[in-house]
Amino acid sequence: MPLVRIDLSNKYSASLAKQAGEIVYQVMREQINVPEDDKFQIITRHDQSELNIPKSYLGIEYSENIIFIQATISFGRSIELKKNLFRGVCDALVQQLQVRPQDIFINLIEVNKENWSFGNGEMQYADKD
Repeated sequence: MPLVRIDLSNKYSASLAKQAGEIVYQVMREQINVPEDDKFQIITRHDQSELNIPKSYLGIEYSENIIFIQATISFGRSIELKKNLFRGVCDALVQQLQVRPQDIFINLIEVNKENWSFGNGEMQYADKD
């Protein structure tokens, strides 16, 4: 049940941005068992002035082509699964979209399952009384 936000430069085409979303979704299905059709994404292309990044951090040199991927997911996945997710997303974006691996920034936010409502004002994953 991820909610994925992808932010990238408007130097990337809308088509490439959508492809990035599809790649992230497929890797999440493979690596962290995201259910079929559980694809909720917000993809935003920005003017360069709206992306404020350092030249480098932790020895990683960034370019203006950085792609930010932030996924809100439910608690419960192991560190190993999350590592596989990071590696899988990076490898797939590099191979399929020719993005530099240094320009793939991923952040996970973990929340309890009861913090989701998928519509109708209901808490679909609440404990049943």
